[in-house]
Amino acid sequence: MRELERTTSWDLVGLSQRARPASGRATLLTCDLLDADLVRRVFERWRPTIVVHLAAQTYVPKSFASPAATLTNNILAQLHVLEACRALDNAPLVLVVGSSEEYGHVRPDELPITERQPFRPGNPYAVSKVTQDMLGLQYFLAHGLRVVRVRPFNHCGPGQSDRFVLANFARQVVEAELERIEPVILTGDLSAERDFLDVRDVARAYRLAIEHGVPGEVYNIASGRSYAIGTLLDKLIALGAAPVTVKTDPTRLRPSDTPRVVGDASAFRQATGWEPAISIDQSLHDIVADWRARLAAPHSAMA
Repeated sequence: MRELERTTSWDLVGLSQRARPASGRATLLTCDLLDADLVRRVFERWRPTIVVHLAAQTYVPKSFASPAATLTNNILAQLHVLEACRALDNAPLVLVVGSSEEYGHVRPDELPITERQPFRPGNPYAVSKVTQDMLGLQYFLAHGLRVVRVRPFNHCGPGQSDRFVLANFARQVVEAELERIEPVILTGDLSAERDFLDVRDVARAYRLAIEHGVPGEVYNIASGRSYAIGTLLDKLIALGAAPVTVKTDPTRLRPSDTPRVVGDASAFRQATGWEPAISIDQSLHDIVADWRARLAAPHSAMA
C-alpha cells in the first residue's frame, strides 16, 4: 500500500499505511478517498466494524466558487467508501452524515422540518449532500449494507473552524479585544434564523445513531428552536471585553438563502432517547473562551 503523496484541503481524515497514536485513545491514519483502489486496500487491511463518514468539502461559499470540485469530492469519496465496505466479508455499519442544507428552500408553512420534507437544495454543497444521502439509501436497498443516515442542522462549539458563522464572529470579537484588528465585526445577513446545536451534543447524537439507529432510516438532528444570527452576534459581542461595531460585508452574503430554518428531531429522540444538553449561551461562552486560548497560544496566527 502506498502512502498518500499529496494532500489538499479536499482530503479529509481517512486512512493510510503509516499510523500514529493520538493521546493513546485512537490511531490516526490518512487516505485520499478519491483513490478507489487505495480506499479498498485500506479497508481490507483494517476491516472496520463501524464507519462514520464525515469527509466532505463543507464550506458553502467554496461550493459556489468550485461547484465541480465540491460535487466530485463529496460524491466520489462516499461512493468509494461504500464500495470498500460492500467488498468486505463482514460489512461494517455505516453512518452517513448528511446536512439540513439538503432541504434548502423551505416555506414558512413547512416548519418545523421533518424527514419527509422535499429536497430543494440551494447550493452545490447541498446537492452533494443530497447525493451522499441517497447513495447511502441505495446501498442499503440494493446491497443490504447497514447504513444509517442523519441530517444534522447547524452546529457550533469550541474548536470549530472560523469558516463557520459563529466561530468567525467569535474570532473577530476576541481579535478586537486583543487590539489585533479594528473593532468592526464584518457580517453577512443577520436576519436569517437557524437551528443551532452544540457540536458536543451532535457528536453524542452520532454515537447514539450508531448504537440505536435503524439501518435504512434517516434522522434529523436538531434542537427544534431557531435563533436569529444577529441575536447570537449580540450575545457574542456582550461576551467580549471591547466595544465593537457591526458592518455588512457583501462578500459574506450567499447567492441564495432561506429566512428561517428549524428542525423536527422527534423521530431521532424516540429512537435513541437523545436530547440536547448544552444551551446556546453555554456554547457561545465556550466558543469565545476557545478563541481566547487559540489566539493567545504560540503560532496563533495559523489558528
